[in-house]
Amino acid sequence: MKGNILIADDEDMIRELINITLSKEGFTCFQAGSAEEGLDIINSQQLDLALLDIMMPGRSGIDLLKDIKQVAPDTTVLMITAMNDMDTALSCIHNGAEDYITKPFNLDRVLLTVKNTLEKRRLVMENKEYQANLELKVREQTEVIRTVMGEINLAYEHTLAALIRALDAREKEVGSHSERVMAYTCLLAERAGIGPEERIIMGKGALLHDIGKIGVSDNILLKPGKLDDEEWKVMRQHPKIGYDILAGIKYFTDAAELVLFHHERYDGTGYPHRTAGDAIPISARIFSLVDTLDAMTSDRPYRKALTFQAVLDEVVRCSGQQFDPKLVDVFLAIRKEDWEKAAGKTL
Repeated sequence: MKGNILIADDEDMIRELINITLSKEGFTCFQAGSAEEGLDIINSQQLDLALLDIMMPGRSGIDLLKDIKQVAPDTTVLMITAMNDMDTALSCIHNGAEDYITKPFNLDRVLLTVKNTLEKRRLVMENKEYQANLELKVREQTEVIRTVMGEINLAYEHTLAALIRALDAREKEVGSHSERVMAYTCLLAERAGIGPEERIIMGKGALLHDIGKIGVSDNILLKPGKLDDEEWKVMRQHPKIGYDILAGIKYFTDAAELVLFHHERYDGTGYPHRTAGDAIPISARIFSLVDTLDAMTSDRPYRKALTFQAVLDEVVRCSGQQFDPKLVDVFLAIRKEDWEKAAGKTL
């Protein structure tokens, strides 16, 4: 066992006896006759252990103990005290000393105490190093996990976007209706004061709003003419079908709410539940506005895209009926250029 040890005692003979005993065991010893000399050594050497006499002229061993705990807190300290000064020795332990040795002392006992104390210090230092390395490894692994999860989520989003494009293409949509309404939803939600985390959820719901049409046959979905009552009954089930699909997937549970309510109207005449007013989730009330924006400004087989002004006129006309009046005010305050920038589409 090796180590650097400070011996601070104003009695030359005691210092030399301890120095000889410890040096024979391979320890490197530094001697100080006062607290001031001891502090100089502390500041210039890397020490493992300090043996400090409590009673020294000038500054005491207690003062030096406090200095050591400030300057080199990993240095273990043993106090040297007289038998009749036990209270002071115990107070030193409260100030950070590991233990104490009483005068007169047995050198073999001193050697055993030093060895045991240094062994304990070694274990403590190894544990600290292990904990530090463990924390570093945890941080590194956390970063790896975050990176992998980010890649998984990115792949998830890309796969999802491809699925939605396929659904849009099934209905002969020009471009990607679902991706545009997702962008519009996030913009209107932001202007309405919705926080970033909730906007992400709303964006997912907007992107997936028509996923329930997977359960609607092409004969109904792609019918060129008007749907009859029975066909409408089937068509009106697609929000519920979409909700059932998403509600069972943890990643989409919150987004499923928009999907279920996206065809409800503020006046309660929508479907599938005829929900009205603020009972309709705000995500679906926001979506109702932006869905109209995209539908009216996109080409259809039976008409060309309408102007942005036509959208504004329609939104004002349907305020309080199809749309939430408070959200209509927010919608109307958004510039045409901001809508175009959000979806990358000229209106």
